Amino acid sequence: MTDLPVVTMSRRKILMGLAAGYVVPLAACADNPALGRSQFMVVSDAQLAQMADQTWQDALSQERVSRDANRNNQVRRVGERIAGVSGLSQYDWEFVVFESEQANAWALPNGKVAMYTGMLDLMENDDQVATVVGHEVAHVAGRHAAERASQQMAAGLGTSLAAVAIGASGRGGENADMWAGVLGAGATFAVILPYSRSHELEADRIGVDYMDRAGYRPSQALDFWSRMAGRDQTGRPPVFLSTHPDPENRIVQLRQHIQSRGYA
Repeated sequence: MTDLPVVTMSRRKILMGLAAGYVVPLAACADNPALGRSQFMVVSDAQLAQMADQTWQDALSQERVSRDANRNNQVRRVGERIAGVSGLSQYDWEFVVFESEQANAWALPNGKVAMYTGMLDLMENDDQVATVVGHEVAHVAGRHAAERASQQMAAGLGTSLAAVAIGASGRGGENADMWAGVLGAGATFAVILPYSRSHELEADRIGVDYMDRAGYRPSQALDFWSRMAGRDQTGRPPVFLSTHPDPENRIVQLRQHIQSRGYA
């Protein structure tokens, strides 16, 4: 795809095009150095951040924030090291532990990262905490939420996304419910949109790059993901892995990446 600047179209033109049954062609390719590829972008990070700010406040008020100082300090310590090597200094990073048996973690495209105690229970050391935190920070670096939302808009999946994405204008709270419904955040706050398998594999690779830069052992990522993949014998994957790639293929690709980079 040819690299072109993002073109801002008028709200009326986009909505008229959608109403007529087609998507208005948009020159909206942006190069992402973190990924080494171009991305189709119609929805901007700033537009998503408006919803993400409200979603984060909702999560803080509705989820149970852990009072375990050691766990909060661990996630915050690891998170700050990972964020520090990511080059994403434009975000106001925040790392919070929520009390829940879910083996889950998520990040919003405004730099807010949540880790559930059920996930921490599966971790043996800081390196494995860095595995998950690195993966989540990598989603932010990859602008995966904005790319996924843009892909959904281009596919013509309704005028709601177009209206919110193009119409959001600094009143994120007013649009929070619509964003949550359209983009899939919902009451669980798990993700803005389910990422594609290619997004997940990109986050794996970038995440272990961050681990190495921050002084953590990328080899521990293989140990952690292997244990995560095998922890549920019923065939139903943990929440965190429910939309992720095939575990065996994922581990093979991650091992190849680690070996190609010469990581320990």
